[in-house]
Amino acid sequence: MSGSPGAVRRAGLYAGAYLGPFGGGIAVAMLPELGGTFGVSPGAASASLTAYMLPFALVMLASGTLGERWGRSRTVVVGYLVYAAATVGCLLAPTWETFLVARAGQGVANAFTTPLLLAALAGAVEPSRLGRALGWFGSLQSAGQTSAPLVGGLAAEVDWRLAFVVLGVVALVLAVIGVPTEGNTGEARPRPTLRSAWRPDVVRAGVVAAIGFGCLGGLGFLVALRLQDAFALDAGPRGLALTGLGIAGILTARLIGGGVDRLGPRRCVVIGALTGAVLLVGVGLAPAVWLVVACWTLAGVPSQLILVGVNTLVLGSGGGNAGGAVSVVQALRFVGSSATPAAVPPIYHADPLAGFLVPAALLAVVVPVALPRARPGAADPDRP
Repeated sequence: MSGSPGAVRRAGLYAGAYLGPFGGGIAVAMLPELGGTFGVSPGAASASLTAYMLPFALVMLASGTLGERWGRSRTVVVGYLVYAAATVGCLLAPTWETFLVARAGQGVANAFTTPLLLAALAGAVEPSRLGRALGWFGSLQSAGQTSAPLVGGLAAEVDWRLAFVVLGVVALVLAVIGVPTEGNTGEARPRPTLRSAWRPDVVRAGVVAAIGFGCLGGLGFLVALRLQDAFALDAGPRGLALTGLGIAGILTARLIGGGVDRLGPRRCVVIGALTGAVLLVGVGLAPAVWLVVACWTLAGVPSQLILVGVNTLVLGSGGGNAGGAVSVVQALRFVGSSATPAAVPPIYHADPLAGFLVPAALLAVVVPVALPRARPGAADPDRP
């Protein structure tokens, strides 16, 4: 029955997928307004993004395992309540420093919800449909990331606090809804350890996620530089062009999830890496703006192939600590995206084409090599 508590909770899983990246990116378009409120420059106000993302990525190295120990449902509900409390802290912050502390609280709370939502989703669907479910999850994450600057900017036209009111209310609603329970097998579950999350196969999947996310979605800034340097494109059109990757990911994630179920996650990750490498070379070589934009937009498809494929591979391979494993992979994914803006620009400034060829080579060569094989005795998601 579509209105049953189980169906509502499952819908809550997808809503939680949207909330995380939406809350992280909500401040992107309101930096001048934040700066004006707290008496800092727009440049200094960008610290509100780091204050959210850095604790989020660091805490996720262990948050999934801790959440599995405490219980997924309980941890996610508490995480939403802490998120709502931190959001109130943002609304009422008397100083800039207090606001940053509250943003860090949002990031920490999100670190305890995102990986456990993925694990709960994997436990709530049939293994044969896991890719489809994760495709939906990934599309809503992309939607949250893509829509956050727009919604934040519109709210800031009136009062930036309105966006945070919405965040707080949604977090409270999701806390009331909760998540599907882990099931009741009648057996005592072993206490998850960090070692069970930091398995070699999980770390290798995390390396793949770091390269895939860093060398595709994380290269938006480099595409913007090329559009400016090679074609003198203004800021507005550049921003519009960059949204193509996210929109393509949103529109195709559901289809990609079905493909992962049919072909297997490893094959889809390899296909995504090779296709993404070709499109990156196209972005670097394209002689016209429309062709650069077309290649970048199409890159949203291999980006989702890698993301959904890696998540399916980790969550579908067993191991007894699904939340901890996917938490490690997601943390390494964000480490990769954080490293790209520091590592790639020097290459680009030395040789603009090399700025795209090097990430393309990492995708084409390192991803297929680093991709983990099935563990002995474990289920292989690439086999029916």
